[in-house]
Amino acid sequence: MKQLIGLMLLSFFGHFASAATWEITYPRPMTDNDRRQEYPVKLLALALEQTGVSYELQAASVVMSQEKSLKQLAENRSVNVVWSMTDTDRENRLLPIRIPIYKGLIGWRVFLVKKNQLAKFKNIDTMQNLLKFKPIQGFDWPDTKILQSNGFDVVTSKNYSNIFSMLANNQGDFVPRSIIEVWKEYDADFMDKSIVVEPTLGVKYPAAMYFFVNKSNRTLGKLLENGLEKAIANGEFDKLFLEEFNDIFKRSNMDKRFFFQIDNPLIAPETPIDRKELWY
Repeated sequence: MKQLIGLMLLSFFGHFASAATWEITYPRPMTDNDRRQEYPVKLLALALEQTGVSYELQAASVVMSQEKSLKQLAENRSVNVVWSMTDTDRENRLLPIRIPIYKGLIGWRVFLVKKNQLAKFKNIDTMQNLLKFKPIQGFDWPDTKILQSNGFDVVTSKNYSNIFSMLANNQGDFVPRSIIEVWKEYDADFMDKSIVVEPTLGVKYPAAMYFFVNKSNRTLGKLLENGLEKAIANGEFDKLFLEEFNDIFKRSNMDKRFFFQIDNPLIAPETPIDRKELWY
């Protein structure tokens, strides 16, 4: 029955593809050289292409913090789709499309550190040792609450780019970044030359980044869900994922890196953990 409904919806969307253009507005990058947007926008386009609808993707006219863009989405203003790491609060306020767009790698974190502090991380072999170090995170990120709930003394910033200058100025000890984000940030012009990626350690926790739409916009939500499911079924999702991220697995030294497993108390019970094809 679920497959039949999906086919009927795809037929419905396809029927009106030539009659209307779906205007999809997403958050503008935080900075001109913020390349973290590239993959989600490509995946949005892929999902929409799978449905056969006519669409137009555009960035919002102004830059907003993550929390501001989520608030605007909840109020049906400025943006009509946002991608964000999920938690129970966001799933209550918004409508999640429960397909982890990064296959859970948003919860695999490696550390940006000062080059002259690398030696301090060399002999960390227990969580108790790691907890002596202060991570720096965005004040409104779910990761901040996750790290705090696991015993970390987290230093926070309201400004995304400021977390890196805080590290450069020794206001914290490390910045945990997911392996799908860290290399684009490390290679960016804004990254301080004193900062490097620590080569041997990481933390991981169950986490998903979803596309979200406004709770009342169920038609768009179903459109994106059907497009993503079709891309998963025909292999186009995995193809795009590997094109984007295959190199980072080698660069992240995954076969020699040790990840401390920590808990995520914010994970929603509806998270599709049992769908193995959705996770790395």
